[in-house]
Amino acid sequence: MALLADTVAKISGQDEEWRAKAKARLDQLALPHWSLGRLMDLALDLAGMTRSMEPAVDRRVVVTMAGDHGVVAEGVSRFPQDVTPQMVHNFVNGGAGINALARQAGAKVVVVDMGVAADLGELAASGRIIDRKVAPGTANIAAGPAMGREEAVAAIEAGIDVALGLVDEVDIFGTGDMGIGNTTPSTAIVACLCGCGVAEVTGRGTGLDDGQLAHKIKVIETALDLNRPDPADPVDVLAKVGGFEIGGLAGLVLGCAAARKPVLVDGFISTAGAMIARAIAPAAADFIIAAHRSVEPGHRRMHEYLGKDPLLDLNLRLGEGTGAAVAMNLVVAARAVLTDIATFEEAMVSGADK
Repeated sequence: MALLADTVAKISGQDEEWRAKAKARLDQLALPHWSLGRLMDLALDLAGMTRSMEPAVDRRVVVTMAGDHGVVAEGVSRFPQDVTPQMVHNFVNGGAGINALARQAGAKVVVVDMGVAADLGELAASGRIIDRKVAPGTANIAAGPAMGREEAVAAIEAGIDVALGLVDEVDIFGTGDMGIGNTTPSTAIVACLCGCGVAEVTGRGTGLDDGQLAHKIKVIETALDLNRPDPADPVDVLAKVGGFEIGGLAGLVLGCAAARKPVLVDGFISTAGAMIARAIAPAAADFIIAAHRSVEPGHRRMHEYLGKDPLLDLNLRLGEGTGAAVAMNLVVAARAVLTDIATFEEAMVSGADK
């Protein structure tokens, strides 16, 4: 608990003086005012986050956190739980969607075992993954809480520890996830924290049909009714209906915010983690860049909760950090807008008439 408390104490929002400096330059660029739109908005954010007019963007990492979920026993996913460790192996072998898109973005992929229900000790011993396993999967939230409160704190602190272990060698973070069944706890989290109906925010995950979707909604409603997570206590929400990788992602966001590092939050599961982080430390949201809006219906409500407008809307629904990797290209572009475009004075170009 000490690491969590110390990290939260270090989090403050974006620096308004640096945002003002950036705006003064952006206002004078040799182009029609704010004609690069959201790239200029993002450039302002980068300056405010990093306290720099030349924010570093070259060292990029996507941290993909993996964990399993006891609620899979309720038939909420079309895929068996064995897929989670199989995909972890695919990540480290470079053959997954995140690997391809991270390579395109010039980003490294770091895989963290937060709670996979399989022995990944060989991968950890060889340094191919980071071992922060809290337990081999959560309990079934349709029959009781996902984890104990101590485990929830341990998951968050593990994520903080991963972030702090990387901050000296990373300029931009991206979040990713892997865990069969993890849209179910993520949906429970958004329904709880936003106070909305489960049916409104429940999606088809890996491709459920209508009957399977109706069953998934009932499972989530049962989990919320049974466990009664307290929306005023984000650690309780995580413990009652969350997941180990979701807690790790929350901690990663908190660690990035404490270190003033931009963090691109990927899809539905990553954003559930970001919601927990924001509920714990509201100022942490100032360091979140919403990478994209997924096809999951609850993702829009998540972004409203965070006060974020996502950069992309590409009908993505893979997770793994893929949307964060794609959006990294836009962060690099925003930095170029701030640093590489000449002002009217520098370019000796006449400005617009007053």
